[in-house]
Order: sequence, then structure tokens, then C-alpha cells
Amino acid sequence: MIFRQLFDSTSSTYTYILGCEESREAIIIDPVFEQHERDTALLRELGLRVKYTLDTHVHADHVTGAWRMKETYGAQIGLSAEYDAAGVDVPLKDGTVLSFGNYSLLTRATPGHTGGCCTFVTHDRTMAFTGDCLMIRSAGRTDFQSGDVHIMWHSIKERIFTLPDTCLIYPAHDYMGRTVSSVAEEKKHNPRIGGDAREEDFAGYMNNLGLPHPKLLEIALPANMQCGKPDHQTEDQPRWGPVNLTFAGVPEVDADWVARKLDELMVLDVRTEAEYHGELGHIPGAALIPLDELRDRISEIPKDRPVVAICQSGKRSAMATQILKSGGFERVANIPGGMIHWARLALPREEN
Repeated sequence: MIFRQLFDSTSSTYTYILGCEESREAIIIDPVFEQHERDTALLRELGLRVKYTLDTHVHADHVTGAWRMKETYGAQIGLSAEYDAAGVDVPLKDGTVLSFGNYSLLTRATPGHTGGCCTFVTHDRTMAFTGDCLMIRSAGRTDFQSGDVHIMWHSIKERIFTLPDTCLIYPAHDYMGRTVSSVAEEKKHNPRIGGDAREEDFAGYMNNLGLPHPKLLEIALPANMQCGKPDHQTEDQPRWGPVNLTFAGVPEVDADWVARKLDELMVLDVRTEAEYHGELGHIPGAALIPLDELRDRISEIPKDRPVVAICQSGKRSAMATQILKSGGFERVANIPGGMIHWARLALPREEN
């Protein structure tokens, strides 16, 4: 199974991607609205199509990216039926099974943090995505959103700690940089519910956390009750062209599109002069500024047109886009594959 763990530093949220190598179907758990481009870039590079978007619960500290995933992939949105939220395609209940290719996730109801929290367990019970119920050496707060410390006690003890000791625990959040734990570790070391802790110990600990309410509470809750659908249309694509952002954060545009739009673009070649006039030639009208000189000569580049950068293989020009962006250029993209790919496509070029 393909597995990736991603992190949003603003809300300390983990997003998880699980994919099938054969069918290329995928499930994404707890996506963050603002990280949509990052997530779709990785999905695109891995060749995965999102079948289901799942949230472990209605979050109070960030807006879910579920609606954006539905718009992009037609993914079905899964959320606990307890919330009666708008826009849900699959109202989740205890025992709901969601398949993606050769794999599946089992839904276990684990209320306590909120009334509708769910834990998702892989078919072989080796991984559990516990949301804000059981966290690494911690547990989610129970002081709002229909939270109940006694219900959470039973959720953890009876629905999570009954999984195999070797089952890995992946929470929705961590605020100390911890990424994964296990059932055995949390049963032994969790300071709130592990070891010899009894229900009254757990309740005493949880009821005295004294935490302030999340800063985005008034924004996140209403938005997440409609699966993250905004009140206005978002603009994913830059208006000047079909730009894709890679998982590495590099804006890219296809070579064949550039070839059709040469009159509307500035093509920046960042190779050496010898390469510019060498065997691969260069794009007609391309301006030559070697990468090593770009920072010192950036003022030579006009801002009245989008700038597309190219080199031999697309690597140096990827760096050029970052230099341009840091220099105040907003309409900029790399041509992946560089002149090698351009020549393979037999696109127009000059050799001297």
C-alpha cells in the first residue's frame, strides 16, 4: 500500500494519503483547505485518484479540504452521520467499510472529543487513524462540541486499546513533532490513560487541562459543517496559464502549451552560452541569462509578461523560478524536462 503522512504547520494537522498500487485509487484523511495544492501535487506525482475524502471529526482548528477534493477528483466525502453535516456523500457509522482498490478501511466510532469522532483502521489492523481521540502520549480535549470525558475513556479503552499491540497509531494532530505511536506504547506510557490509570484519574486529568478555545473555532466549525465548501468560488489555477505546482513547490507548465503561446510569454533560458548555441539549440526568442548570473541580472527581466524558464533538463530552471518568485515575479513557471524534452516533442528551436 502507498502511504504518505503530511503536515500543516499552522494547525499542527496531519493529513494521510493511502493508495492502492494496482488500481491507483486512494483515500485521503483529514485534508486541510489551504494545503490543497500541495496534496494534489503529490497525488498527481504518485498517479493516484482520490475515491474518498474522510474526516475523523468536525475540526475546530482548521477548515477541511474535503470539498476541494470533491471538486478536483469527484471524491466522495465521508463524515460521521452524527453531525448531520451538509455535503456528506457517505454518512459514516460504526462498522462502515470503505474500499480503495485492494485495500479497505473500517470505521470505528470513537466519540468523546466530539460526539461524532471516528477512528479508521486498515483491513489488516496494522494502522489506526485516531483523529483527536487517542493522540501520541495524549488525548483530545472534551470540553466543547458535545465532548464527554467518560465516553472518551470507553472509546479509547474498548475501541482502540483492543486493537493489536503492534497496531500503529496515527493521530490528527501533534504539537511536539511526534509522528507515530503504537497501541502498546500508549497503553503503557500515555500519561492520561495509560498504565494503571482508572476512569476517575483520566477524568481528573482531562477536566483540568484549562485550554483556551481554538482561535479559528468560529470560522472552522460552520465551514466544516458544510464539508469545507466556501461561500465563494476558489481560484486554483493562475489565470495566465495552466500551471501545476509540484510537490516540491515548483510551478510548471507543459512545453506544448508554451510553444503555442510564445508570442505572449517571455522565455528565459538559464543555461550557459555554449549550451544555448549547442546541439539542443534554443527556443526562438528566448532570452539568455545563465542561472549563476540571474540574481544579479534579474532587473533585466520585464514583468509585463509571464516568464517561463528553461534549461537542459528542467532542474536549473526549477531553481530559476524560485529566484524569480523571491524577486517579486508572480507569473512564473518552469518547463519540465527542459530542452531535452522540447527537442523530443519536435517543437520549434533554433541552433545558432
